[in-house]
Amino acid sequence: MRLPQGAPGARVLAFGHYQPANVVTNDDLAKTMDTDDEWIRSRVGIAERRIAAETESEIDLAVQAGGKALAASGLSAADIDLVIVATCTMETQIPNAAARVASRLGIHAPGAYDVNAACAGFCYALAAASDNVRAGSATNVLVVGTEKFSQWIDWNDRATAVIFADGAGAAVVGPSETPGIGPVVWGSSGDKYDAIIIKDRDSFLHQEGQTVFRWATTSLHPVAVEACERAGVAPSELAAFVPHQANLRIIDSIARKIGSDRAVVARDIVLAGNTSAASIPMALSRMIERGEVPSGGLALLLGFGAGLTYAGQVIEIP
Repeated sequence: MRLPQGAPGARVLAFGHYQPANVVTNDDLAKTMDTDDEWIRSRVGIAERRIAAETESEIDLAVQAGGKALAASGLSAADIDLVIVATCTMETQIPNAAARVASRLGIHAPGAYDVNAACAGFCYALAAASDNVRAGSATNVLVVGTEKFSQWIDWNDRATAVIFADGAGAAVVGPSETPGIGPVVWGSSGDKYDAIIIKDRDSFLHQEGQTVFRWATTSLHPVAVEACERAGVAPSELAAFVPHQANLRIIDSIARKIGSDRAVVARDIVLAGNTSAASIPMALSRMIERGEVPSGGLALLLGFGAGLTYAGQVIEIP
């Protein structure tokens, strides 16, 4: 028996993102439910979000973001041999998203599978991509986080309708002589599984907001610090902190507790809402596009959400 020879390390070659064209503001939502701009901003920090058209699927979103990441990486479709899609909002579970995304992008016969760790999904998928490259199971991997939450939301329920949105973010992962993706720190609190839940195929998303808020603001900063420690990086060395875009108060609370005063903190939630597995790659892609973070700098990623699951790792910004 022989095992393949993997690369010494793995790194992110490029990011890409895509948002639907339809912008829904807080004032728009106030027309149909008991809420207003001040109420939404004070509780979750969101000013607007993007909602996909009925004819626009989570696969369509993923193809757009994945295509941009692939183009930015300098690789061709023929160079990709594994596609991983993180999502928790598929309209149907069979077939998976990854194989369809790969086919639409002209990627021939790659390994293709989906990951459902909800809002932590991108970090789980990124860790899997890194491990596959280092183990020699894949050479270049396309990782996509894509969500169409609008099809799972009760638009009369202000507890969820004001928060969740649609979008996709993607990254291309390839081999590296030195590590560009640090060790993942991941775990779960399954005893709180029903804090964020869709009970069955005829139900909408339900969230116990206060339970999730308390868990996120008290339990997750040690995960972030440990991810830095495992990567051999001090929080003061970070150029960026890119947490899941769940709630602006959660983001600011974790950022303060980490103690990385120099890092640019992603606050994409203000204009994008909560896009679950898409939020981290989309936020970092937009930060790179705007020139807010330096190429070669270190970014701490931290995903957390339904399950309850969490995962974090430090990466080198492409």
